[in-house]
Amino acid sequence: MTKEELKLQCLKNIDMHKDEIIAIGEDIFNHPELGYKENRTSALVQRTLESLNIPYEKDLAITGVKGNLKGRKSDVRVMIMGELDAVVCPLHPQADTLTGAAHSCGHNSQIASMLGAAFGLAPLAGELDGDVAFVAVPAEEYVELEYRERLQQEGKIHFIGGKQEFIRLGILDDIDMGMMVHSHAGLKDRRFLIDCDSSGFIGKLIKFTGKEAHAGSRPFDGINALNAAALSLLAINSQRETFREKDRIRIHPIITKGGDLVNIVPADIRMETYVRGTNLKAIMDASEKVNRSLKGSAYAIGAEVDIEELPGYLPLIQDPVLSKHFAENSEYLLGEGSNIYGEELIGATDAGDISSVMPFIHLSCGGYEGDAHSKDFKVCDKEMAYVMPAKAMAMTTIDMLWDNAKEAKAAKQQYKPKFTSQSYTQFWDDFKAGKIDPESF
Repeated sequence: MTKEELKLQCLKNIDMHKDEIIAIGEDIFNHPELGYKENRTSALVQRTLESLNIPYEKDLAITGVKGNLKGRKSDVRVMIMGELDAVVCPLHPQADTLTGAAHSCGHNSQIASMLGAAFGLAPLAGELDGDVAFVAVPAEEYVELEYRERLQQEGKIHFIGGKQEFIRLGILDDIDMGMMVHSHAGLKDRRFLIDCDSSGFIGKLIKFTGKEAHAGSRPFDGINALNAAALSLLAINSQRETFREKDRIRIHPIITKGGDLVNIVPADIRMETYVRGTNLKAIMDASEKVNRSLKGSAYAIGAEVDIEELPGYLPLIQDPVLSKHFAENSEYLLGEGSNIYGEELIGATDAGDISSVMPFIHLSCGGYEGDAHSKDFKVCDKEMAYVMPAKAMAMTTIDMLWDNAKEAKAAKQQYKPKFTSQSYTQFWDDFKAGKIDPESF
């Protein structure tokens, strides 16, 4: 077969299973599970891969699955990825009544389209000059931090995010490049978003400690930790003019505990914040300014402050070779001019971490209405949400693995990784230990 004939046969295979692909997406939508608990969804992925005779590994980073479709050559491996988990959104109509989990971010679509691509490619493996990995990864949403901290203490995970765990564990070491398609909330039209960026972030858990005293009779004997926290908010805000517009720094602290009793000088105050930005240097620079603001405010009041650094997610790097082929295929499916290019996506995803160790694209697509992470989010065009991404990713995989995987090898040659799996883990461990120098970037 020619490449064009192979793509047409792949599309026919997917269309033959269109109802099944949609049913998978709807089934997951109606049975949401939170990160590192996605047992039912993981089992569904396993059953589907078994039905396609695709061997797989399971229980990766607790619930992850990795299938491998062998081509006629195996010196290149392209990954199609989907996320297993839901987000916490208890008011959503399909929310789990016990956990509050709901697929109000569209991860159910990712698993459906990843498996949809498998339906298209599995019968054609003998025509591909490389392997295809179908990877279902847990815990993208940065939620249930206390639960995940317990998993860390028990030695079951090292990182909050599932893709971070996959990198640390070396699960992706035999993958050369990858792709995934995310929902774009509120975009009902049949459009794909190409080459869009996404911020990275780091988190902080902050504790101000003062000295209790009776707030009415002897406030002068106390040290008001709430005053230190309030002063730190002003200090952080005073840093904002030092942030460059192109770095898109966002800092949004909250006070999660403001005191114990109204007649006691507050001595135990808790805060949380993210520091977001488009590049690591800017994020680390802003992080240091936030820490100075916290420490300086505590010193001014006579309080103490403890700052726990939480590894977040890295900024997204879209691979140009993969993006080019995906854009061509999506326009073939949806028509010329259907793509949207270069939109700024302020939110963060651990797909950015994947893109720092291999060529990767994180696309978005329409077919949805309502706001992300809200009770109104839902699929309004099932074929667009579940089937079209499967087709576009499968066609792009054929492009990469055709003609001795020439395009895949070109993407590998052009890509300059920021980290290996080992140096990636070391970077975040150094960050948690306060050993990262912002000037080193």
